[in-house]
Amino acid sequence: MRPDSRPVNITLNLPSLPDEAVVEIQDFLYEILDLFMTHYGHQADRFYEGLSYDNLVHPDPNSLPPDDDPPF
Repeated sequence: MRPDSRPVNITLNLPSLPDEAVVEIQDFLYEILDLFMTHYGHQADRFYEGLSYDNLVHPDPNSLPPDDDPPF
């Protein structure tokens, strides 16, 4: 998500479907997701790796702020 993105509420009025149709649609969506991840998965992994705790800059716990540094 971009930093300027805002959540969007979407209401879908989905029709009732026969069980077989539900399973076929589900299989189709899984196939699309699999194709998407095959093509773009490395980019998503790279993005999340950059956000991992080990890759964040951590302040030195032994360093103290200067005496003239206001608390807020």
